[in-house]
Amino acid sequence: MENLSLYNDDCLTILRTLKGETVDLTVTSPPYDNIRSYNGCVINWNYQTFQAIAKELYRVTAKGGVVVWVVSDATVHGSETGTSFRQALWFKECGFNLHDTMIWQKISPFQHRNRYIQAFDYMFVLSKGVPKTANLIQDRKNKWGGTQVHGTERQHDGSTKARSSVQKGKTVKEYGARFNIWDISPNKANKTGHPAVFPEQLATDHIRTWSKEGDTVLDCFMGSGTTGVSCVKNSRRFIGVEIDKTYFDIARTRILGEIP
Repeated sequence: MENLSLYNDDCLTILRTLKGETVDLTVTSPPYDNIRSYNGCVINWNYQTFQAIAKELYRVTAKGGVVVWVVSDATVHGSETGTSFRQALWFKECGFNLHDTMIWQKISPFQHRNRYIQAFDYMFVLSKGVPKTANLIQDRKNKWGGTQVHGTERQHDGSTKARSSVQKGKTVKEYGARFNIWDISPNKANKTGHPAVFPEQLATDHIRTWSKEGDTVLDCFMGSGTTGVSCVKNSRRFIGVEIDKTYFDIARTRILGEIP
């Protein structure tokens, strides 16, 4: 239990109690626009609340630490809100680098009359300086894997140049780092009762990429506790905050159930 801190409370309240620069990684997904109500628990969520949370996240994030912010936009009166982009830019105002704009590609069952099916969420990877950990997942099979390096290199002026003999003596790796579009299906067998559950693979892949064993990982919108479950399985310290009592109890049970 010494590696777990679980709070059934408002995330801003808890963030303000954490010591500065003590969180190595945050993996979280906030409410998507507007005021939300889960199980009768009203979440006062608006842009001003987000701004205060973003400032606190910058304060508590360690130097070289990372925040993975998974978010999408609502469509209001025929127009997407653009809140995701506003949030990314505000994080930069707070001092974060926008290290990468990643895409979580997923399948949506909702077909609109006059727009294409929404099939992704943004995953903004924000860093406090240069990320101190970046264990990029090497699972993309290279077309030329196992062959000798060949061809030319593109120069800054647009011209091409033959590769050097040193480069040509190298062998192309069979697998390279994956692209920043992650095709991960939502958990169809969701039995938690929460309407928006992270796939465990999504949380795990970010945790393994941006942190190491023993690091402290935060999820300030814990939901059903998937990030915490992954932290226990991957030997990370975990801080989880969830305002809704029903979901908090579900998360706590799931997380504690993974402890040997």
